[in-house]
Amino acid sequence: MVKLRLKRCGRKQRAIYRIVAIDVRSRREGRDLQRVGFYDPIKNRTYSNVSAILYFLEKGAQPTGTVYDILRKAEFFKEFQVSFDKKRKVTQES
Repeated sequence: MVKLRLKRCGRKQRAIYRIVAIDVRSRREGRDLQRVGFYDPIKNRTYSNVSAILYFLEKGAQPTGTVYDILRKAEFFKEFQVSFDKKRKVTQES
């Protein structure tokens, strides 16, 4: 199973996070399938590769809670007609 989750980068006390598609069995710093964006909590910036995120969501990837919140704040789900139910399974809205 594939998940969209955060991978920590940067130096001490100045962390930034990459949003990556990664296998569930891999550790946080393990090998990722693809980098799909990054999140800087200090400057409150988010960059996302929309086509890559949509590709993985359509293939059944599940975002973690934090990644889901980051994408929701960036209004990703409103813009692309993708939503999740309470268990965060992907559904297509008509």
